Amino acid sequence: MAKQVRVMRMSVEQPLWRALTGYRVLTMLYAVGLFATAYDEYDRPGLAIAYYVVLCVWTLATLPRVQNAAACTKRFLAVDLTIAITGIVLTPLVVNDHHIDSGGPTLPSIWTAGSVLAFAIKGGWRWAALASTPVAAANLFERGHPARDTVHNVILVWVASIAIGYVVEVARASERTLARALEIEAATRERERLARDIHDSVLQVLAMVQRRGAVMGGEAAELGRMAGEQEVALRTLVSGGLTSVSRVSRDAAQGAVVHVVDDERDGDGPDETGPLDLRALLAPYASAKVSLVEPGAPVPLPPPAARELAAAVGAALDNVHRHAGEHARAWILVEDEPDEVIVTVRDDGPGIPEGRLAQAEGEGRLGVALSIRGRLRELGGSAELISPPGQGTEVELKVPKVSRGKAGQR
Repeated sequence: MAKQVRVMRMSVEQPLWRALTGYRVLTMLYAVGLFATAYDEYDRPGLAIAYYVVLCVWTLATLPRVQNAAACTKRFLAVDLTIAITGIVLTPLVVNDHHIDSGGPTLPSIWTAGSVLAFAIKGGWRWAALASTPVAAANLFERGHPARDTVHNVILVWVASIAIGYVVEVARASERTLARALEIEAATRERERLARDIHDSVLQVLAMVQRRGAVMGGEAAELGRMAGEQEVALRTLVSGGLTSVSRVSRDAAQGAVVHVVDDERDGDGPDETGPLDLRALLAPYASAKVSLVEPGAPVPLPPPAARELAAAVGAALDNVHRHAGEHARAWILVEDEPDEVIVTVRDDGPGIPEGRLAQAEGEGRLGVALSIRGRLRELGGSAELISPPGQGTEVELKVPKVSRGKAGQR
């Protein structure tokens, strides 16, 4: 049985990096446009043009640096913030007094916010606060005095960047929690599948050896006793199971990584996409004591769903053979509805005493819980069991034709 490992990397930050990339380009064009429209207010336009050339070349050349957290290094962030602060400090040297007194924009204008936001996305709110502080000081220096509009803009950038950094940190914690939940779910599903397979094979054989050994006596009785002990130990193991440890990337900014192991069963590979006729899978169950009633037309289902449904029918028949007696008869009724397939397994045995199923689950006997209900739950279907005392047992299995469970997605 081959194992297929699917690695899923989750990062809520990736859309933020893409947005930051677009923001830097648009604000670069905006800053150049402001310079062009207010050209008369610049006493040294040549120095301003030189700065804008550097700004444009730097912005376009470093676009790959703001594609993801790994590429956005500390050295890049430091140089980027230095260019922004340099433009702010140069503003009084290239514009006239009227431009400054009227609250005109600095050379980099709102492009500066992109540098601060890069700190916030990369390192969280602490990095955002660290980058916002020198930007605030440079803006106050450029204006010469703490004007109301300057203070307003400084506080706005400060609060916004810290808030975004905090949201990023919360998102990272949520990603790790979600990754852990997904791996627990995958491990639980794998444990239930393993428990079903063991119940359908190994546990059945051990139980049979225990019963036959007790009847035969002698050395066979000792062998049966050992088989019974191993059965109990194995039931305890599969009912407890193990949960894998979640994986988290070394760089928290890269998001959480989830490793999910799937089984590729024989004949259930990616090349098998056509539906299977459920009748062909149920036909081997028909015998002198088991009657199969089926539609005259094929009953198509996705291969995984058809196999799991047939296995659930087999588990129900195993319960009939084990608990209803040697002379009990069983009937399998297949109904092909427009949206679902219904298979009913009925027997004429003594029925199941009230509370017996709950007691069996407590003892680790999970035939109904896993081999039947567990399979149907993964297919997005349901299993209902009706067993009035002394009137036999009826198990109704319902499976949607478009499977919503994991088994239908393999």
